[in-house]
Amino acid sequence: MSACTLHLDDVGFRYKRGHDALAGVSLKLERGIVGLLGPNGAGKSTLMRILATLARPTRGQVHWNGEDIARRPDPLRRTLGYLPQDFGVYPMLSAREFLAYLSAVKGVSAKSAAARVDACLTQVGLDDVADRRLGEFSGGMRQRVGIAQALLNDPRLLIVDEPTVGLDPEERLRFRHLISDLAADRLVILSTHIVSDIEASATSLAVMAKGRLLFSGTPEALIADAAGHVWEWTVPEPQVAAIRARHVTTGSQRRADGVRLRLVAETAPSPDAAPVAAGLEDAHLWLVARSEDR
Repeated sequence: MSACTLHLDDVGFRYKRGHDALAGVSLKLERGIVGLLGPNGAGKSTLMRILATLARPTRGQVHWNGEDIARRPDPLRRTLGYLPQDFGVYPMLSAREFLAYLSAVKGVSAKSAAARVDACLTQVGLDDVADRRLGEFSGGMRQRVGIAQALLNDPRLLIVDEPTVGLDPEERLRFRHLISDLAADRLVILSTHIVSDIEASATSLAVMAKGRLLFSGTPEALIADAAGHVWEWTVPEPQVAAIRARHVTTGSQRRADGVRLRLVAETAPSPDAAPVAAGLEDAHLWLVARSEDR
């Protein structure tokens, strides 16, 4: 089984006007699913573009199995699969035609291209609609075509950027299962701001905000960090807006006796608030909220 080690050492990216999109990100990633979490504007997409060799860091280095990807990008490119956030298709082509075209662009040999296209279509569950035009596909089906094209060269590193935005719940669940299956023998980096996308499948997490890495570790470690800081509090509906202005709320439920809020805070926001076990969404928001207070 080939190596899958990605090492980021103090990686930064500064735009020409002086804005830092990334500020000293250091990570070591290996086989499995890495959930890259953070709000919009956290620097996730910039980092994904650097890892996909579409941009060069203005500081620091990235090594794939010991090779500096800025100096020698080809070893990574030969084994990279990438699904960008703005992936597009040619609507008049069928899924099979589109993937055959991309296999030629990626340098897949003509001898093996047809079999590889069929294998990828089967892997993402589109073999029965392979000859339908892409213009007739749903958003979720197009995303599966996106994953299929990323798999054409049987990559060891698979990068997917905000893959479930705009998908309905059924397609989102199908996508999560697919990503989980693909991670058995490769490194998958899934960048998202939707915690549920990685909650059940990520083997490790990296949390970013404002270009900085706030956390790197297991989901369990992040959840443990929020223990004792998650509360449920039932309040009259007229008070909800004011409470949300003071505290980070992670959920709400209307009840006969008021609105039950779930929130994160250093201490109980009221004697009436009850402590509850933290979940990954709570832990993520607690981490980001603390970073903004520093």
